[in-house]
Amino acid sequence: MHSSIKVQRILAFFFSSIALLFASQTMAQGLTGTENGEWRYLGGDAGNTRYSPLNQINATNFSDLEQAWIWRSDNFGPNLDYFSRSTPTYVDGMLYTVATPRRQGSARDPATGENLWTFREPATIRHQRSPRQAYGKGVAHAEVNGRKVVYITTPGFFLWALDAKTGKPLENWGEPVPLDGFGQTGAVDLIPKLVEDWGPWQDYVVAGGSYDPDYGIPRELGMVTASAPPIVVNGVVVVLVGHQPSYGQTRIENVPGDIMGFDAATGEFLWKFHSIPRPGEVGNETWENDAWQWTGDVSSWAPLSADQDLNLVYIPTNSATIDFYGGFRPGDNLFSASLIALDANTGERAWHFQMVHHDIWNYDTPTAPILLDVNIEGREVPAIAQATKQGFVYAFNRETGEPLWPMLERPVRRSQVPGEKLSPTQPFPTKPEPFELQGISLDDLVDFTPELRQLAIEAVSEFEIGPLFNPPLHYDNALGKTAALWCPGGGGGANINGPAAADPESGILYVTSSTGCTARVLGPGAEADLRWNAPTGSTFADYAVVRSASPGRIQGIPITKPPYSRIQAIDMNTGDTLFTLPVGETPDNIANHPLLAGIDVGNTGSGSKATMVVTKNMLMYSGATGDGTPHLFAVDKQTGEELARIETSELSRYGMMTYQHDGHQYVMLQNGPRLTAMALPGAIVAGNDGH
Repeated sequence: MHSSIKVQRILAFFFSSIALLFASQTMAQGLTGTENGEWRYLGGDAGNTRYSPLNQINATNFSDLEQAWIWRSDNFGPNLDYFSRSTPTYVDGMLYTVATPRRQGSARDPATGENLWTFREPATIRHQRSPRQAYGKGVAHAEVNGRKVVYITTPGFFLWALDAKTGKPLENWGEPVPLDGFGQTGAVDLIPKLVEDWGPWQDYVVAGGSYDPDYGIPRELGMVTASAPPIVVNGVVVVLVGHQPSYGQTRIENVPGDIMGFDAATGEFLWKFHSIPRPGEVGNETWENDAWQWTGDVSSWAPLSADQDLNLVYIPTNSATIDFYGGFRPGDNLFSASLIALDANTGERAWHFQMVHHDIWNYDTPTAPILLDVNIEGREVPAIAQATKQGFVYAFNRETGEPLWPMLERPVRRSQVPGEKLSPTQPFPTKPEPFELQGISLDDLVDFTPELRQLAIEAVSEFEIGPLFNPPLHYDNALGKTAALWCPGGGGGANINGPAAADPESGILYVTSSTGCTARVLGPGAEADLRWNAPTGSTFADYAVVRSASPGRIQGIPITKPPYSRIQAIDMNTGDTLFTLPVGETPDNIANHPLLAGIDVGNTGSGSKATMVVTKNMLMYSGATGDGTPHLFAVDKQTGEELARIETSELSRYGMMTYQHDGHQYVMLQNGPRLTAMALPGAIVAGNDGH
């Protein structure tokens, strides 16, 4: 490490230590990001609240909103981009985002949507091999030596630093990449830093293997990518790893999803946190069978949050290799399905909490944790709240990791699958109450009519049903069931396409979810392997998913009671639910269903999760009316009462944001390849017809 960098790191550590000394007395002074109408982070601020203090758009003029402009990325690549999940950021008068499977960075004019610059990484084989290429979610920002910088992590697993005004790779940053099209500066190849101290990689090199920067990691060792953008915390760029989704894996080897930190000014590698702990590190004993040596994942698909004052970055992790069976990795498998707080300067663990022990349900942590300050029985507390697929909100003091309310380890079912050894207990928060159906019994089945209820009972009769954490079954099981049904399923509960939001002024958390269950049939890993093209790893698991199963719907009607999707408002000062609001309206195919003639089913919700933004005076969310028409809804933040609605050209599928530019407030909807900006009539630029 260069001496100047050492000095910078020492000074940063000194000042962060001073901040920590006074944090308990002075509380964090709010989370930066949305001052002056900006939206500097993926979730607005560093705490991912998706809150803005803007109030130009309000209940009195909400119905006047118009489409100001729409931007399409369809022509940015060879394939239509239906799955892009990127929320733009607004910094210093410019919009930034990534789009298409190439995850091209771009800057847009906030008033017109006009393209200002684009950046595309040179083609590599490792990019072509990467899963979930369009799932980049966004960018990170920082000011370095007076220059505004945009940071992007790509599917090929490179980190780029781009000049925010021009989109050009930053000079004198990073290191040369020995591939055609790559410059001498502006990028860091993340793979060598990730695997250099990993035993299987070292064995591969000793055996004569060599690193190919074009191809990346050999499939027999695993595969890595990046799904969430980095975050910059006090001069450190914190980078996440993503993997082939574990529900598509059949082999037990993979690369660990270690978290890494780089110097924002130079691109110099600073630290790495082992997400699968090595001998002598906290949690290594939770990986029995020496599985820590060769299995992997425990990365983070979800974005990060940070408290700059505490100098802590918060990592929500996913599961270990593989989903639905973990007999080869007995133990709780720390730090999978966990929330981890790391010191941004050193990468050292401050605290952690594992939300699912030995996860086999695809209960990865799907969204960024939310930071907000609360008052609990007269005591000011810097809080962090994590919504999960299993329908819980886990809440902690974000400085110490102490739960805001007691957590109880409760007994759960044992597995019937040979070789599987589950944890005998799982952590259950006592507050807040669950926001989603957990487990399923006959009492949870649809009962609009006795006939429907009987059909639902018959539909689930071939399945093993039960409480939360109902484990999967293999075929030819002793219970004689087709499969086990667990609720919520792998789709949540909360999930990636419906991030939670919060009002930091009131301490209210808004969580959106949809009801759904999962059933998977396990069989020999070698049989399951035939379902996939070029899977990673080399050793078949004893069991893996050979097929899906489902009780289905009853002539199009869900088998569970409504609502099918909802927004739940939780007062995080007390842990109490304030209201539950169905998302959108009952679909016409249910409201007008012949089996329901003459029956008032109420508002069931559309079945889709909401994307949300909280402002000074309202909660806004994207949802559909009964006929499927997309709308933007405005509701009272305290009661959920609808204030207004306006038809939109499309639903917002992943994220929403709001910003103020040249005196006009905009609301941005994101749907695959399109960004749609809504504003009051006076914001529309002359000559721009909104198309």
